[in-house]
Amino acid sequence: MGDIWLNYLTVGAGGTGGTLSWHLARSGQDVTVIARGAHGQAIRENGLIRHALWDNSRISVPVAVETTDTYDPVNSPDVILVCVKSYSLEALVPFLRRVAGQDTVVLPILNVYGTGEKLQEKLPKTTVLDGCIYVSADIESPGVIRQHAPILRVVAGQRDHNVSPRLLEIQRAMAGPDLEMVLSRSIQRDALMKFSYVSPVGAAGVALGATAGDMQQVGPARDLAIALMREVTALASAMGFPFEEDMVKRNLEIMATLPPETTTSMQRDILASRPSEADGLILEPIRLGEKYGVATPAYRQAAAALKTMEEKS
Repeated sequence: MGDIWLNYLTVGAGGTGGTLSWHLARSGQDVTVIARGAHGQAIRENGLIRHALWDNSRISVPVAVETTDTYDPVNSPDVILVCVKSYSLEALVPFLRRVAGQDTVVLPILNVYGTGEKLQEKLPKTTVLDGCIYVSADIESPGVIRQHAPILRVVAGQRDHNVSPRLLEIQRAMAGPDLEMVLSRSIQRDALMKFSYVSPVGAAGVALGATAGDMQQVGPARDLAIALMREVTALASAMGFPFEEDMVKRNLEIMATLPPETTTSMQRDILASRPSEADGLILEPIRLGEKYGVATPAYRQAAAALKTMEEKS
């Protein structure tokens, strides 16, 4: 970063959006976050604070804070980072239509595969990319983002496999020593690679009430997670984006690094009877399997468990 400055609007200031906004603002980029309630008020009063667990540092950076009702810029943002849960996306479409300009690039960074393509259909006059992120972070308290490890890697790309001059400009503006910005010429494959971890782990956790520790050792939870990963691998091949490495091996290595008590946000949301991303993380693979002729018995097992949980709640 340093030779290009862009105007960013981050919709959602949680673990993903908050961490990205903090790094961009600290590097000198112009950042506005959409945040509500106590979280938004704390950012207004104290700046956006990043608590880095590896060195216990707490550093605040100033960022502008708005809501979807109050945000009314003179000029449209250069980049809109959409960092919300998938169930909130539909309600954001009118806001995105209002604030995105002709040259605005929208980059959705969600857990659910295919978000960019679906959002592009609703924003035909705006360039919508696809993307995914590798980060471990959450909201520690209002105005404070807790980043658990230094890794911060954004993968973004155009679905036509090209890299436009505008995308290169965004990469130069975002990339830095603490934020890796990777441009993908096969963003569908790269997004499916991320999906092959977050979806199976979440689905297995829901189906069996499992924690990371349950999946780190031989047993039903690990077996189910592996079966789900293999189904995503089969889907990727059927869709024309075969993986170039063994994602089961890679994902299990990632799993091994987690604290044993770790659960996914989807599990916690479902148990608390809150809206969850289950439709995109558990049911969407079943729909994709039907579309591309791939059997998904493991996902159907998770979907049945999900239905039972919903009926009991």
